[in-house]
Amino acid sequence: MIKIDPLAVEIPELHRTILGTITPRPIAFASTVDAKGNPNLSPFSFFNAFGVNPTTLIFSPSRRGRDNTVKHTYENIKEVPEVVINIVTFDMVQQVSLASTEYPKGVNEFVKAGFTQLESEKIKPFRVKESPVQYECKVRDIIETGDKGGAGILVVCEVLLIHLNEDILDETGNIDPHKLDAVGRLGGDFYCRTSGSAVFKVEKPLQKRGIGIDNLPEKIRFSKYLTGNDLGKLGNLEALPAKDDIEEMKERPFVANILKLRKNKEEFERQIYLLAKNRLDIDRVEEALKLLMI
Repeated sequence: MIKIDPLAVEIPELHRTILGTITPRPIAFASTVDAKGNPNLSPFSFFNAFGVNPTTLIFSPSRRGRDNTVKHTYENIKEVPEVVINIVTFDMVQQVSLASTEYPKGVNEFVKAGFTQLESEKIKPFRVKESPVQYECKVRDIIETGDKGGAGILVVCEVLLIHLNEDILDETGNIDPHKLDAVGRLGGDFYCRTSGSAVFKVEKPLQKRGIGIDNLPEKIRFSKYLTGNDLGKLGNLEALPAKDDIEEMKERPFVANILKLRKNKEEFERQIYLLAKNRLDIDRVEEALKLLMI
């Protein structure tokens, strides 16, 4: 393992490491205005939600590492403590990147990047029409984590109003990640999107208590065929299968054929585990455990 002491390396190297490993990060496309009402629009990937009562979003327009200057967004919220946080989607990511250009103060990034200004209902900064989710926020607090280049400036925002495009909802009224197609920030020039094969489900253990990996038979726990994710699924089951259930599994035709290989122990075990892996991949976890316990 490489060891990195944050106090012993140069800021650019530390910056690359942090941004390259703490990923993906959602992007706050922050719209602000100065005291004269001039708009500013800029993306920040030090951003997330931190509570719903009150609804709290925090992003950080950090100090520049090269010269310790602050960004126009920070200057604006000091003058007008309000911000619209627009969610970035794949369809607009190239324009968002263009808006991150360090134009001189007073330049309107809405115009430069080709976005449409929408008036907000509760605050002065404009919303981005092209974003399907827009949060109108008041700035509740500003926390500076340091005074040197690269230090974070935490802008604590309370959401006053949410604008949500109904086109991103599924038939049950929930947000469909594929329709939203949000973009996440990685290191360097890399991004990712929350749609297609990149989206997957992991069952939350909220309504039940899993037996845990430690209660799986030792041969399963230390199998060379199973990954940590496989074991996590199995450990989330509420109980080991009963003996009768295992015997019933043996009678199924596709298992009976594998049982004929018992004289070849290694091949028999391999076939059982491959079959169980297939069941795990399609989330038929109870069936997988029955197979593994034959």
